[in-house]
Amino acid sequence: MLDQTFILALLKEKGKVYFKEGSGKFFCLRKGALAEKEILENGIYLLFDLFQIRTLCVAFSEVSLDIVEFASKPTIYQSPANPLLPKGAVVNGLVRFSLIREPNWNKLLFQIAHPVLFTEEMGVESAVQTSLLFPLFHLGTKELFLGPEGEVKIRKG
Repeated sequence: MLDQTFILALLKEKGKVYFKEGSGKFFCLRKGALAEKEILENGIYLLFDLFQIRTLCVAFSEVSLDIVEFASKPTIYQSPANPLLPKGAVVNGLVRFSLIREPNWNKLLFQIAHPVLFTEEMGVESAVQTSLLFPLFHLGTKELFLGPEGEVKIRKG
């Protein structure tokens, strides 16, 4: 289980929280505002709800929204970024994001209430250790480019 109160307090105080998840991998969740200060080329915004895409990307077609909504496995999407997004996690005008459906992680993201940046880390000391597996570390994780007009390109999958 995740101690959401502890995680939320750390995120509020420090702006980021380091985790060690069930398979032994390390990652960090950061407030999106930190992307302005840190260059996070591998950063992935995590969403708990489909409607959060509007804050990250330019307007989407229904086709693109349907692809995200009906994806059955963990998927990382890349799309043209909203111009108001902090530049640190925008690479060549594109932003990466993932809709996290796993109930425990989704509940945590819901409690955080705004998109946070995920980065895989190495050799860090984690403040939070959990036996829960993080969905983006799943071997079957796919990566797709979604264009605002419904264009789709498989990046990894």
